[in-house]
Amino acid sequence: MAHPKRKISKQRRNKRRTHYKAELPTLSKCSNCGTTVEYHHVCPECGYYRGKLAISKEPVTIS
Repeated sequence: MAHPKRKISKQRRNKRRTHYKAELPTLSKCSNCGTTVEYHHVCPECGYYRGKLAISKEPVTIS
């Protein structure tokens, strides 16, 4: 493997990393209930994914 002959300064390292910008996730509306959901994720409100029930959302009772 290649090894650096000299230490890369913080300034030089940071200049290389300046082009990266974090992007916001793409959002869509749930086809079942209409809430805002990330793409490729199950709806946290109703539990549907691509028109099918993925997770049953039943009220939890503690006894």
